Amino acid sequence: MPLTRLDHFSVRTADVEGTKAFYEKVLGLRNGDRPQFPFPGAWLYHGDRAVVHIIGIDPNDPSGLQEYLGDRGGNGQGTGSFDHIAFVASDFEGMRKHFTELGVPFRHRSVPGMALEQLFVTDPNGVTVEINFPS
Repeated sequence: MPLTRLDHFSVRTADVEGTKAFYEKVLGLRNGDRPQFPFPGAWLYHGDRAVVHIIGIDPNDPSGLQEYLGDRGGNGQGTGSFDHIAFVASDFEGMRKHFTELGVPFRHRSVPGMALEQLFVTDPNGVTVEINFPS
């Protein structure tokens, strides 16, 4: 069975509200419907697709998360060799201005040999988000 598309990515965090605010305010995603899982969290949408799943770590009662997704130990950080996630966007200058106005640190890169500009930001959990702007 061949893969057909990337569906979503998930972030485990003890700060659901701060993480949700980052993806809403900084990247323009929208909070939406989420199943009633036995642990806190949020689903953030781009259009009609939930592309970011926030998985809340409840330090007072981690049993729901452990039973549903398994125990990863510690504070939930670390995904092996996983490095970053990426979105394609438009309006490079508008996004750079948006980050500056919000006071969100970012890195700008131009891909050698390609007509592609990139902005990199880091979410509250240390996840790097790459935003690609094809020319």
